[in-house]
Amino acid sequence: MSNAAPRPPAGGGVAMIGGGRMASALAEGFCRAGLLAADAITVYDPAAPARQALAASLPGVRFADTPAEAAATAEIVWLAVKPQQAAEACGGIAAVMPGRTLVSILAGLSTPALASLAGTPRVIRVMPNTPCLVGRGVSVVCKTPEVPADVANRVNRLLAAVGHVHEAEEPLLNAVTGLSGSGPGFLALVVEALAAGGERAGLPRPLALALAVQTLEGTGALLEQTGEEPAVIRDRVSSPGGTTLAGLAVLTDRGVPEAIAAAVEAAAARAAVLGR
Repeated sequence: MSNAAPRPPAGGGVAMIGGGRMASALAEGFCRAGLLAADAITVYDPAAPARQALAASLPGVRFADTPAEAAATAEIVWLAVKPQQAAEACGGIAAVMPGRTLVSILAGLSTPALASLAGTPRVIRVMPNTPCLVGRGVSVVCKTPEVPADVANRVNRLLAAVGHVHEAEEPLLNAVTGLSGSGPGFLALVVEALAAGGERAGLPRPLALALAVQTLEGTGALLEQTGEEPAVIRDRVSSPGGTTLAGLAVLTDRGVPEAIAAAVEAAAARAAVLGR
């Protein structure tokens, strides 16, 4: 009997090593867009709660007993585990990866490291963010030269089902992680603070939170659709002697803009540490 890895099914299903929230968001988005059927996705996750949640949210999804069993079903294998689990997960699929492409959503771990661990030079790194859960995410992609063009295009189409897709050189991905990967956490803090300010000014909590969320959403849409610099929007609502300038003065005096920029830098630096 040959010990060669099973030939990957061209253009067929996908495998996911890890079945947590981000893997679930991606899988649901692929199916919602009609790009995959649920039974074309095979997942390996040793945690029963993760499997149960995924089975409930995506009826028909398949599960494998081992990472290798999952990887053998697909041409494209998504690695969706914690960075600290990458070596073990990749070791579990390396024997069947020749001829397949690994798509990693892990922070920090480089394509050379992933290629060495997983036994394939065909590696795509993706940094998605949590708004993928509602189809409004942003993903930044880089790939090794060995990835076939049709596979790279297919991965981009799949990611477009859950939001925007950008391409960048790999040295930029730690900064991407700090900005768009960690950014939802920073913006959630901003929403919390806006809502708290509304409460302190007399608004009931539900209304304050709704106004904060909708203001963030609307401002993002305005910036995206007009293509204008944030400073232009900021200046447009800052009448001399008005309310916005009074609030902006407090934010500037207390170092809020610099603190947010420093938070992105700190997250990017942590991504670099995880990669080592």
